[in-house]
Amino acid sequence: MEVLIEQISIYGIVALICAVTVYAYLRKNKKTSKQVEEKVAIAKEEGLFEPISLHPFIDLNICIGSGACITACPEKDILGLAHGKATVINASNCVGHGACFHACPVEAISLRIGTEKRGVDLPHINENFETNVRGIYIAGELGGMGLIKNSTEQGQQAIDNLMQVKKPSMENVLDVLIIGAGPAGIAATLAAKKYNLTSATLEQDSLGGTVYTFPRTKIVMTSPMDLPLHGKIKLTDTSKDELLDLWNSVISQHDLKITEHTKVESIIPLENETFKVTTNTDKVYICQNVVLAIGRRGTPRKLNVPGEELPKVAYRLIEPERKSNQNILVVGGGDSAIESALLLKDANNVILSYRQDKFARLKPKNKVFISNAIEDKSLQVIFNSNLESISDKSIILNTNGEKKELANDYVYIFAGGELPTKFLENAGVEIQKRFGYVMKKHR
Repeated sequence: MEVLIEQISIYGIVALICAVTVYAYLRKNKKTSKQVEEKVAIAKEEGLFEPISLHPFIDLNICIGSGACITACPEKDILGLAHGKATVINASNCVGHGACFHACPVEAISLRIGTEKRGVDLPHINENFETNVRGIYIAGELGGMGLIKNSTEQGQQAIDNLMQVKKPSMENVLDVLIIGAGPAGIAATLAAKKYNLTSATLEQDSLGGTVYTFPRTKIVMTSPMDLPLHGKIKLTDTSKDELLDLWNSVISQHDLKITEHTKVESIIPLENETFKVTTNTDKVYICQNVVLAIGRRGTPRKLNVPGEELPKVAYRLIEPERKSNQNILVVGGGDSAIESALLLKDANNVILSYRQDKFARLKPKNKVFISNAIEDKSLQVIFNSNLESISDKSIILNTNGEKKELANDYVYIFAGGELPTKFLENAGVEIQKRFGYVMKKHR
């Protein structure tokens, strides 16, 4: 009898411990869910819930709520757990590195671009990164993958896939012409060298492509990546200058030639399944394949206001340290505009003009930094304002219908860029508006 009572007591204690554990878990789960729901509500209010580019999509029928995706994501509050399932919080802040996609143990996450309501123009690309025009490949931002690590992977994969269907080499015809010397273009150039392909790489600006246009101290990489012929690069919190130095070192080490300041004007398919590529330098290239790694931004979007053609107007900030004691206007409300204004404000009198009544879709750090700058009055931000005209020594700013002339030495405009649609269509590449398009990404 005593043994039976002892056993019942033990079972009772075990049951009590289990009950307490389950209660604690459910209570914590309820608290966490409430916190995530509050964050989602704030994200919707601030315009951060709706994605603007590549973002994770969670299949709730598959998700088991492991939280692996949240742990893997290096960004803040992109994902959270609510009621035992993963959910997207600040989709607009997602930079598309795909860490959540790789971490999910049951493959409940896919990477998508566009939503059911908001379409995104994308060139037609198959799973091998080839367009509808046989021999023209697209890698990197132009195809929807904007992160440096992802672009680098696609540059290499485009060449890998090209090799699977490569035709015999022809005399005086390049195996591949690579257009763009950003992350995807550099990786493609290295991969072409690895396969001993005859190739040329053209860049309309300078080595690094869009990365070159970033401010000197901007952090551009937060995760490792692989470079063909070089191997794994274990860099974190890497600045633009550090990354450009690395690329220059690798290019020099492997004796690669990249032709800078050469813009491709047209890609003309020829009857013998080759391409004639013309440039602004009047040099013509004949090649069997083309890898387009030119990015989605194309040319900067202009405001089309009087005086915008003046030399004091720019669409990128490269060396902020060279500006001091100047009256500077920065136009825009995105991360590029915010980061540029913050870099300039300590040594100059800076005004940030934004046409909306508040910022939306900013990276969390930028949101904190700009709020601090407004609070300590180190930066003047004028909401609901539009730049109306520019002259040599001043600008006209329209704020809620009231026009005011302000002294000005430089104007930086960050209004985004325009997809090079005509250039692509002239080459025969189809452009399609995608709604919730699932991006193909290798695990």
